[in-house]
Order: sequence, then structure tokens, then C-alpha cells
Amino acid sequence: MRIFHVGENPDIELFSPRPSRADGAGMGRALVWAIDEARLPNYLLPRDCPRVTWHWRETSLEADRAAFFSSPSATHGIAIEHGWFRRCAGATLYLYEFAPEGFRLFDETAGYYVSEAEQKPTGRQTVHDVFAALLAHKTELRILDDLWPLSAQIQASSLGWSMIRMANAKREA
Repeated sequence: MRIFHVGENPDIELFSPRPSRADGAGMGRALVWAIDEARLPNYLLPRDCPRVTWHWRETSLEADRAAFFSSPSATHGIAIEHGWFRRCAGATLYLYEFAPEGFRLFDETAGYYVSEAEQKPTGRQTVHDVFAALLAHKTELRILDDLWPLSAQIQASSLGWSMIRMANAKREA
């Protein structure tokens, strides 16, 4: 198993637990967060970019595959707003890898792992082209004016999903 932290900072040598937002999944605890390789595509975008993400899982219905994937080889989908396209296209991301032994599973569906101890990365990769990285992970990308209708449709489907930074998403009138 491989776990990562994805960020825009190129020079992190040690990850210290930071308090999570009290209203978030961490319930205010100080944690180091990581994501497993299966859900890594959800984070291959700039941190503040709002996105709707979905993925195929064993319990997903074929009708949902037909409705939300245009390619039979795709296993993930991500939608971003038009206004974020250029920032994403110009972004450089850094994937810090950790030894999984220092982490515990926090949320299997989301692929979240956490540690209450400081963690030193075992490696770092640079991603200069986030769209190419998404394609390499069998991820379809949609560029939309409004994420909210798709968000509601995905949440009502049998697919696995995550809505990330939606507080930053604009609301169409």
C-alpha cells in the first residue's frame, strides 16, 4: 500500500500534526493527513480548487457507469469549474510519500489515513502537468460552469464520490 500527501509546497521535510477544522472529519484533533493511491486522483489538483469526484466501485450499477463515464477504461471522474482550468493547467504539485506503518485508516471510502505523530516523507515526486497525471490514473475530466447539479447527481448514484472544497464553488443563479 502507498499513501501520499499532495501539496503545492516543494520543500516539506517533516509533517507535523495540525489541528483539523472542528467542523470537519477530524473533529478538531491534530493530525497528519494522507491519501491512499486508489483515491490519489481526487487530489491531483490545486488545494483550493472545488471539485466533484466520483469513482467506480464493486457495488456500482452499470447504469451509473453509462451515465457518468464516457470511456469503459475510466475508473475515476473529476469535474472542475471553467474558472479553475488555467490555474490547474499551470499548477505544479508535489506528491510526498509516507511509510504506511505510521498511519491508521480513517475513512476507507475516501482513502484517508491519519497519524497523530510527526511524519517524515520517504520520497517526493513533482507533477508538472496535472491533467496528464489525471489521465495516467484513468480519470475523466469535465470542465463545467456549475458543479452543483453534477454534485447532486453523483451523490444520488451508486458510485463512490467525494466533494472537495465545494465551499469555493460558485453558485449559478
